[in-house]
Amino acid sequence: MRANLPISMVLHPIPWFLKRSHAMRASYANCMKSCFFLAFLCFYAPSIAQEPTEKKWEPGELNTQFSRVFVFVDKAGLVGHQHAVEGRIKQGQLFVNTQLQNSKKSSIVFDMKSFDADTPLARKYLSIQSEIDEETRKKVNDNMLGLEILAVQQYPEAKLENVKWTPTGKMSKRNLPEHLLEGDFTLHKATRPIQALCDVEQKDGWLHIRGAFRILQSEYGIKPFSKMMGAVGVKDELRIYGDLWVVPQP
Repeated sequence: MRANLPISMVLHPIPWFLKRSHAMRASYANCMKSCFFLAFLCFYAPSIAQEPTEKKWEPGELNTQFSRVFVFVDKAGLVGHQHAVEGRIKQGQLFVNTQLQNSKKSSIVFDMKSFDADTPLARKYLSIQSEIDEETRKKVNDNMLGLEILAVQQYPEAKLENVKWTPTGKMSKRNLPEHLLEGDFTLHKATRPIQALCDVEQKDGWLHIRGAFRILQSEYGIKPFSKMMGAVGVKDELRIYGDLWVVPQP
């Protein structure tokens, strides 16, 4: 049975078909626009919302991403290895400008859990040429981070506070202006005064500060590692090197 069509459709079938086709295309286009918009919200909007804002650096602030501390551990026994330890800075401020030292406090917080023995970078930095296998490196880290030495679960931080900078008027071995750094170094529950000769240079928009100081483990309540009646062990003295990148100060 034929369907009864409106008389206008029968008399003018082509214009009716074109109108209907145009309406279908418009509906399809609107549908596609909605799909593209939803896809944009799903895939691009979250990344835009989560995009981090650029960090605002403050004068004297340490760049913790690039700053490092290195520790030279010398062997004490007849056998064994010299060790180079790499550690990171958790936070810190260093004000080299003597005019700012009266109003600003310099300090450094060391992330003790980050300390890693005999990394390639540490051994290169401290000019240790010999190689060490991964199994030995793991044993060194287990001993160093454990309860007998650093006890990082109990003491996750070390601190350098009450820092004072004094220009020496001399040039360093790298032919850079030399400063004397003085401060109080806290490791575990013990605090001792330290001194370090440092040099400073402007490099790549930062202050690059390098220096070193020495401590005795025994003065901080730590017994230097030793086994096999002292045939394998390390010396009491540690040499701590800082390679720091700091925001310039006016």
